[in-house]
Amino acid sequence: MTNMISDETIEYVGILAKLELSPEEREQAKKDMGNMLDYIDMLNNLDTEGVEPMSHVFPVYNVFREDIVANGDERDKILANAPEEKDGAFKVPKTVE
Repeated sequence: MTNMISDETIEYVGILAKLELSPEEREQAKKDMGNMLDYIDMLNNLDTEGVEPMSHVFPVYNVFREDIVANGDERDKILANAPEEKDGAFKVPKTVE
């Protein structure tokens, strides 16, 4: 393990995460964080020459349908259900003073 995590770092991360760690949990967290940093170091050493950056391992395409209005001009039908109507809109009781 080349990355040594200090007790102060664990304490600081615990404060940021709002965790109260026992001494055993702190030691385990130090080991876990060190292992994570070692793994990141290993990934940084990989040869990625010629590899295109990607956001996902599978090709992702836009699967959404086209936004086409099918029944857009039905204001009169909709307002026919309104108990009261004013200037082409629903009229409702005042709720905030």
